[in-house]
Amino acid sequence: MSDARGHLHPISSLIREANAIFYRMGFSYAEGPLLEDEWHNFDALNVPKDHPARDMQDTFFIKDEPGFVLRTHTSNVQIRYMESQIKKGIKPPYRIIVPGKVFRNEATDMTHEAEFFQMEGLAVGEDVSLANLKGTLARFFQELFRGADVEIRFRPSFFPFTEPSVEVDMRITGANAPEKLRDRWIEMMGAGMVHPQVLKNAGVDPDTYQGFAFGIGLDRLAMLRWGIDDIRLMHSADLRFVNQF
Repeated sequence: MSDARGHLHPISSLIREANAIFYRMGFSYAEGPLLEDEWHNFDALNVPKDHPARDMQDTFFIKDEPGFVLRTHTSNVQIRYMESQIKKGIKPPYRIIVPGKVFRNEATDMTHEAEFFQMEGLAVGEDVSLANLKGTLARFFQELFRGADVEIRFRPSFFPFTEPSVEVDMRITGANAPEKLRDRWIEMMGAGMVHPQVLKNAGVDPDTYQGFAFGIGLDRLAMLRWGIDDIRLMHSADLRFVNQF
């Protein structure tokens, strides 16, 4: 009799592991709609009407539902979560992660897909700082690539929903580091301090509270972790691929 058994898809496996790591750091899981109104997907996140992300070449607009899009990031849940907590009378601190599917109107190739998975992180409270963000991400990557030594660095960047904004790079060293990643600086994600206007849009007082946020592509992270060369494999429904994990 064959020893047949089921296998978790690498994205599912990664989401489970990320959830567990962030849970140990005091984060809870949150989710939101894939079909989103423009307020929660763009306006509340400080993305202006003339921003390139709102162009039809980048976003899937819903023909029969004016004002709605397929969400372009999981950042929409930032706003929905904070709004819901304020309506319940629950003030910060908040700590959530939001893994889920997002959509971009772009051509498909080895490193790009029209639909992929992203994980958003949000922490809001008093005296939240970039140092807290760096420590949180350092611990996440250290636990994810356990057995190796992980460094992260910040580079200045710009995103409309964070100020200041940073790009986060990671370097893995040590004998247990994956060979393809060893001793290389790799761009991992965008992050930063939540823009005061974004907090205000969600009903949180920016004079009292600060927050950090980050967003990482889970498909790309899985590709790096397991040495997967083509993102399309993860959306192929090919059991020969899934059974390797």
